[in-house]
Amino acid sequence: MDMEVDTLPVPKADLPAAITALESSTSKSERPSIEISKPIPYTFDLGNLLCSDSNPLPPSPSEPLIASTARDTAQALINQLLTTCPITSSPSTGLLMKIPPCTTPLPREKPLPAPKVETTWEKFAKKKGIKDKGKREGGKMVYDEAKGEWVPKWGYKGRNKEGEGEWIVEVDEKAEKGLENGKEIRGEGRRARVEKVRRNERRQRANERRGRKGDGTGGG
Repeated sequence: MDMEVDTLPVPKADLPAAITALESSTSKSERPSIEISKPIPYTFDLGNLLCSDSNPLPPSPSEPLIASTARDTAQALINQLLTTCPITSSPSTGLLMKIPPCTTPLPREKPLPAPKVETTWEKFAKKKGIKDKGKREGGKMVYDEAKGEWVPKWGYKGRNKEGEGEWIVEVDEKAEKGLENGKEIRGEGRRARVEKVRRNERRQRANERRGRKGDGTGGG
C-alpha cells in the first residue's frame, strides 16, 4: 500500500524551519493538512520511530480510509520528531537529528542461547573447589613491556614461546655440554616446552586409567 507523507509549510510558530521550508508544486486545496488532530491523542516511542493510533476504525474500512489513516499517523510521527528532537548541522556530517532512547521493549529476533553444558573437568573442579588458574592469575593475556601490547600467555605468539624466534641466542656452556650430539642450544626452549606437554599428557592418561579402575570400569 502506497503512503504519501506531506510535510508542507503551514503558518505555525512551533514547527521548526525544517517543515516550513518545504515547498510543493500542487495547489494548497489539494494538499492534505500537516496538522493532525484525533479524538484520542497519539502515543509516541521516538527511539523506535513508533507512532501508535488508538482511534478505532470501522469494521470493514475502505482502502482510501486505511491509506489516509496511515498517512496521518506517519505525518504525526514526523511532526513529533521535528518539534521535540534536537537537530544539529555541521559541514562534515550535514543535518543530524538526535532521537531519545527507546521506551518500547521489542522481542528478540532469535531465542536465548542454551546454557553451556559443563565439561567433566568443570564438574570435577567445582566439586573439589579447584579454581581456574587463568582467572586466578589475571586471565589468558599478559602485558609485554618490550612490545608494548597484550599477548597471550600460551598458544600462537604466546609468552611461553618467548625467545624461540630470536636469531641471536645466548649460549649457556653448561646447558650446551648437556645436549645430545647433533642438537643445538637454539632449539632447546622449544624442545623443553614440547617435552613438558608430552609429560603432562602422559600424566593425564595415567590419571584417566586410575579413575577408570577406581570406578570399576577399567579393563583387565
